Amino acid sequence: MLSTQAKGSDTGSSIACGKSLNLGYGLSDPRAVELLARESPDAVRELEAWGCPLARTPEGNLDQRYFGAHRYRRTCYAGDYTGRAIVRTLVARLQKTHVAVVDHMHISELLVHDGRCFGAVGFDLATGDTTVFCADAVVLAGGGHTRIWRRTSSRRDENTGDSMALAFRAGCSLGDMELVQFHPTGMVAPEDWAGTLVTEAVRGEGGYLTNINGERFMERYDPKRMELSTRDRVALANYSEILAGRGGPHGGVFLDISRRPKDFIIENLPRMYRQFLEAQMLDISRSPMEVAPTAHYTMGGIVVSADTHATEVMGLFAAGEATCGVHGANRLGGNSLAETLVFGRRAGEAAACLSAETDAQLRDRNSIQEALDRLSSRGRRGSEMARPLQRAIRDLMWEHCGVVRSQESIETGLTKLASIASVVDRVDVQPSSEGYQDLAVALDLRGSIIAAEATLRSALERRESRGAHQRSDYPDSLDARTNTRVIPKDDGGMDVRSVPVPSKITGLPDWEAQEELQVAGRLLE
Repeated sequence: MLSTQAKGSDTGSSIACGKSLNLGYGLSDPRAVELLARESPDAVRELEAWGCPLARTPEGNLDQRYFGAHRYRRTCYAGDYTGRAIVRTLVARLQKTHVAVVDHMHISELLVHDGRCFGAVGFDLATGDTTVFCADAVVLAGGGHTRIWRRTSSRRDENTGDSMALAFRAGCSLGDMELVQFHPTGMVAPEDWAGTLVTEAVRGEGGYLTNINGERFMERYDPKRMELSTRDRVALANYSEILAGRGGPHGGVFLDISRRPKDFIIENLPRMYRQFLEAQMLDISRSPMEVAPTAHYTMGGIVVSADTHATEVMGLFAAGEATCGVHGANRLGGNSLAETLVFGRRAGEAAACLSAETDAQLRDRNSIQEALDRLSSRGRRGSEMARPLQRAIRDLMWEHCGVVRSQESIETGLTKLASIASVVDRVDVQPSSEGYQDLAVALDLRGSIIAAEATLRSALERRESRGAHQRSDYPDSLDARTNTRVIPKDDGGMDVRSVPVPSKITGLPDWEAQEELQVAGRLLE
């Protein structure tokens, strides 16, 4: 998560804000970045007060470390499981309230009438029983869409783009969907582990990247920062080496930490040491790891206002990786968890405020019945299975909209996606001993098609290379900076356009004129 070098002072916030704007390649919403930088320290302190086991210095203060391209130590952490520690802390806090939690429920549709969201429809994954949730306000926090790429750090059945699809079908615009962070190092074998993250800490602790010829190839791509360059640059370098035929037997490059003593590796990289032993029986203290870029984080998403994270649909809010605005074309390490804390709070407070100010609760019987009828119609016998179609989407997105794209490859991807979409109504959906998982997968498939099409069309619209978006046919960056927008049409189609990036905040330093960051000895995660 993100903190600031100056412990929340205006100077520290300006530093963090300026760096995020710069290293997002100028595509971030300045207001959202300012809020993130200013409010993250208090969010960290709140977690600390709630008992989150954050790492501390020998003196007892909260410890902070460097992440990629950071100028100051500003990242608080809990070992190598910070996200898990935050979730456990928040769940424990939630259990002390009277808030009802409904688990194992799959949301199929948001309820909207006359431009106002008034709830959602879902079904129980075990029994199939449907539930209509009526509410004055709804907050979407369903993650990103990185699972629609073949190699991804996301687990199965998460980050399929369902939150974006729910919002899009409800009438919301999607923004910057083409801006997806490919982490430089994911596992390539075995198949079940392909894409699993190999932390940047391996490079931060001295790991070298080499190709099949034994060359330390980062000298060709970023001779000053080498393996400690930004994620987008290292990912592009790894991809380029693989594409040039200098990859290993599983289509990756090699990450070697074996020059470090075994005891050092076990102490500083315990999770990675065990991960490769479990997956490959590989001792990374003796042998290099074969790695390749993996789809890791969605920087685009649902268009929201910076201050409240309200969408364009009244009563609907969104937060976290499901939204766009903060990260631009390259997410800084540590900013994702901070984003969920800062804007999760803001979205929740704005939703609660809207509910408190609402005198009459909107309910529309026709909208509810239509949503229930659509859900009921999905259960049928069919000639197609959802899982192979999901795999087909993942394959086409990796091949045609991966680390490097072009107009020809994107258009081919759109053609293949249309072919998949044409048979989605023939997907076989039946209850089984596992419950109604078939129905959930079929709905995820439909959501992935929307997310994939929005991504492909946005990638086609951005005719430049910037940050995580690399076009082989447009290798240069444009002077004019724009965000992409995918706007729902009445017929269910997509209207894609470019809009100017919001104006910068006055009073911030000109970070683009600053010299390159010195990274020697800095730990990345």
